[in-house]
Amino acid sequence: MGFEVREPSGDDCRDPESKGRHLDVCLSGPVGYRKSTGLERYDLLNQALPELRLDEIDLSVSLAGRTLRAPLMMAPMTGGDARTHELNCILAAAAQRWGLPMGVGSQRVAIEDSTRARYFQLRDEAPDAVLFANIGGAQLVKGWGAEEARRAVAMIGADALFVHLNPMQEAVQGGDLDFRGLAGRLARLCEDLAADGIPVFAREVCFGLSEQAARELAACGVAGLDCAGAGGTSWARVEALCTEGEGERHLGQVFGEWGIPTAESIVNVRRVAPDLPLIACGGLRTGLDVAKALALGANVAAMARPFLIKAAQGPEALDGFISQVLRELRVAMFASGAGDVSALRGTLTHR
Repeated sequence: MGFEVREPSGDDCRDPESKGRHLDVCLSGPVGYRKSTGLERYDLLNQALPELRLDEIDLSVSLAGRTLRAPLMMAPMTGGDARTHELNCILAAAAQRWGLPMGVGSQRVAIEDSTRARYFQLRDEAPDAVLFANIGGAQLVKGWGAEEARRAVAMIGADALFVHLNPMQEAVQGGDLDFRGLAGRLARLCEDLAADGIPVFAREVCFGLSEQAARELAACGVAGLDCAGAGGTSWARVEALCTEGEGERHLGQVFGEWGIPTAESIVNVRRVAPDLPLIACGGLRTGLDVAKALALGANVAAMARPFLIKAAQGPEALDGFISQVLRELRVAMFASGAGDVSALRGTLTHR
């Protein structure tokens, strides 16, 4: 499946310079929520007789029909210009080394301007890693469908597709403000891509999923969800720091704390879709955070900004961080008596 060359589509295109602004702000700006993920309200139960050997704990899980060496994902954040591509290549090479899945940021700029497709291509660095392509739900409302989705997947040789949902971010930046009819178009996309063997996951970007949203997305036939919640990077705050418009800056500041905390978002999904593959993202910083997210019901935990910051410091810093997080996860599992990821379920207490 090749990537068809198309010319830029005109005035309605996303500004490609926004990629660089987002990167600068996320690397060094005050973009974090003040509210917490909610994970601190839970503790893993200590097991004094674990009957386990730490170095034999099994971290492997399945996602998008593939086996992963660990339940840790590099969440989508960036892509679309030379500088973000360089960082994504560092991330992709690490994903290959560690057997982790990875998602790229929104590919809209490359769908609208095919000359930017090269800034998303990562297969040379990650020939075996599970890669997620990424398009926006708002673009489905504007007429995108299976054609554009297949181009996004082909562009990076992806194993699966994210459709990201970000009405709050779009409202703050004055972007795509019509989400009517999205559920129906998403359902058709899931059906069309299922015929190609391409799983479609719906994901929030940081504002969390309510029970209603999770129920409606499951009814659309998505192959999985990323319930990315509040507690990490606030994309309302990112947009406030990136914009030059006074009105947009004000909106970003007002809604900088908007969102459902990550722990609550996980619980919301599991109440209405107990068996749907679930990625949990939003404010996870340690292997203990990962363990708690998995124990709450996620199949895979994901981080974005922590990986991006380490990638900017270089491959050694990134490898050191991944090693640290996985070691922390193993220790949490060992001390709670969980020999594999599924055994973490039911090991939490609520404070």
